[in-house]
Amino acid sequence: MHLNQEYKANILVVDDTPDNLRLLSAMLTAQGYEVRKALNGKMALTACQMVLPDVILLDINMPGMDGYEVCKQLKVDERTYDIPVIFISALDDVLDKVKAFDVGGVDYITKPFHGAEVLLRIENQINLRFLQHKLKEQNLLLQKTLDELKVAQVQQIQNEKMAALGQMVAGIAHEVNNPISLIYGNIEYVRQYVQQLINVVEVYHEEYPNHTPKIQQTVQDIDLNFLMNDVQKLMGALYRGADRIRQIVLALQNFSRLDEAEMKPVNIHEGIDSTIIMLQHRLKETEHRPGINVTREYSSLPLVNCYPSDLNQVFMHIISNAIDALDRGMGHGAWGMEITSDAHSPLPVSHCPTIHIQTQLTSNNTVRVSIADNGPGMDESVRTHLFDPFFTTKPVGKGSGLGLSISHQIVVNKHQGNIHCHSSVGKGAEFIIEIPIEQPETASHTEN
Repeated sequence: MHLNQEYKANILVVDDTPDNLRLLSAMLTAQGYEVRKALNGKMALTACQMVLPDVILLDINMPGMDGYEVCKQLKVDERTYDIPVIFISALDDVLDKVKAFDVGGVDYITKPFHGAEVLLRIENQINLRFLQHKLKEQNLLLQKTLDELKVAQVQQIQNEKMAALGQMVAGIAHEVNNPISLIYGNIEYVRQYVQQLINVVEVYHEEYPNHTPKIQQTVQDIDLNFLMNDVQKLMGALYRGADRIRQIVLALQNFSRLDEAEMKPVNIHEGIDSTIIMLQHRLKETEHRPGINVTREYSSLPLVNCYPSDLNQVFMHIISNAIDALDRGMGHGAWGMEITSDAHSPLPVSHCPTIHIQTQLTSNNTVRVSIADNGPGMDESVRTHLFDPFFTTKPVGKGSGLGLSISHQIVVNKHQGNIHCHSSVGKGAEFIIEIPIEQPETASHTEN
């Protein structure tokens, strides 16, 4: 009795002796099996292509194509390779049996056979095949569960990272905003006061050109002319420095967008610019490479409905990876070579490390963002796994392999967009992000 009582197993019997075919067919039909018959090897292979049997009973000595050859052909075909083949033969030599197993047979019955033995061996193979199918289903289910677990784990890590980023930005904004606002707000008054003091000194000089020896000595000691010229330059530098700090704090706030957890229309370019400001320290010249040149080619874009904080994370991951690639490229002498763009990349010919960012509005009512670098590139074996969770080519401790996986989830799952990469060895890499201007739920809400 086999495991699935409602299913009638399909048995293909192959034998060039009609009497044997009739005997086996009658015996198996009586047990409830669905039986098909073939008088030679070619007919057997044709029958397998029409309907896949559950078990094949195969004679060895047949004209034209013997059972060994039939079994070999079955095992090289991906549709039939896993069908169990039971040899039935009058050959009782050990070498014949060994050869039968070598070509892929799962069992061997010697003629003359006993009906009960044949039925039992067939039943065992059917049950085994059923269990194999169940195991395959369980493996697929387990793999699906594992993939879902990885996705959930990546999402949890992303949420924790965003929460940590939020706390950091809130702390920085609280600690820095007040003092820098005080400095920035009063620096203009200080500049005016200094200018007024300089004017007073100049008036004294005009009204009393004959200085006392003590005044002359003091003017000489402090180099009054240099001081009056330099103090104005110094005030300008202080103003620019304070303004730079304000820009960095603003970039942090724009990047994290902690107060904007919901979807809303935003200017994509502001997010890209804030990300570049955040990474400015990594773009500077190092002892291993020249400074990285960032070129921007922005098109006129409408506001895009998105999750700003999440989308900025995508820009951060991709631009950071581009910088990493350019850092590694120096080790291969990349900047001594002229690197040309391919059909996909807008990156111009360059002798220095470059990241080129381009935005455009497509005819499909989507926004396309291209981030390209002229680093060493990657081969297909790496490129095909870029968005897999925990996949990384960086040394231990240099990367978790989550950045691009998180980016893929944000773009594809959260924004119904697309993200893909064009790259080949020696030709840099280009990541292309495409997201709809209006998300489906936003559009439907607007229509209502």
